[in-house]
Amino acid sequence: MPETPPPAAVLFDMDGTLVDTEQLWWQAAAELADELRHPLTDADAPEVLGQAIEHTAAHLHRVSGTSLTEAELATRLGDSFAGKVAAETVPRPGALTLLASLRDARVPTALVSASPRRVVDMVLGTLGRDWFAVTLAAEDTPRTKPAPDPYLAAAALLGLDPAVCVAVEDTPTGVASATAAGCAVLAVPSTDTAIPSGSRVTLLDSLEHADLALLGKLGTTPRV
Repeated sequence: MPETPPPAAVLFDMDGTLVDTEQLWWQAAAELADELRHPLTDADAPEVLGQAIEHTAAHLHRVSGTSLTEAELATRLGDSFAGKVAAETVPRPGALTLLASLRDARVPTALVSASPRRVVDMVLGTLGRDWFAVTLAAEDTPRTKPAPDPYLAAAALLGLDPAVCVAVEDTPTGVASATAAGCAVLAVPSTDTAIPSGSRVTLLDSLEHADLALLGKLGTTPRV
C-alpha cells in the first residue's frame, strides 16, 4: 500500500489542545462568577469553555445581574487568566512530539486561538514561536470562534484551501469554527464536554496517539 502523504497544513487550537490552560480559564471564570454570586456549573460550560473573553463576560453579566459592565468583567477575566497563564503553562501530552514531527516533515502549521494576543504571546514564549508559520489571536479577525473567521484567515495566510487543512481542537466551540470553515477536524477533548460528531470530525483521546499518517488521512478525506 502506498504511504499516506502528510497533510497540506495543520491548524492548532491553543488552550486545552496544545497547552493545559483550559482549566486555568475555567478557574478564572469560576472565581469571578463566585464573586458575582453565580457559582459555575456544567450548565455554564458552553458559555465558558472555548469561548472568547467577551463572550464569557457577557454571559456572566447576563446571569448574575451585576452592576459591573461587560467591559469591566472582560477586563477582570482577561487579567486573571493572563496571570494564571504566566504562572503555569504546561504542554499537553504528545503536543511537542507532534509539532516536531510536522516540522521534520515540513508541514506548515498555524496557531488559531480565541484567546487575546497577550495570552497567546505568553504561551508562545514558553511553547516556542518557531513551531508556527502563522499565529492568530482573538483580535486578528472580525469574529472569533465559533465563527469560521479564524480558520479561514489561517488557511488564507498559508495560501491554502481550508478543505485541505486539518484543524486540531478540544471544545465544541472550536470544532464548530473549524468545520464551518471547511476544515477536517481532529478533536481531542480536554474536558468531559461532548464533541458533536460529523463526517469530517475524528475523535482521539490524546495527541500522544496522533501522527503524520492519521493527519494525512484526515486531510485527504473528501467532503460528503
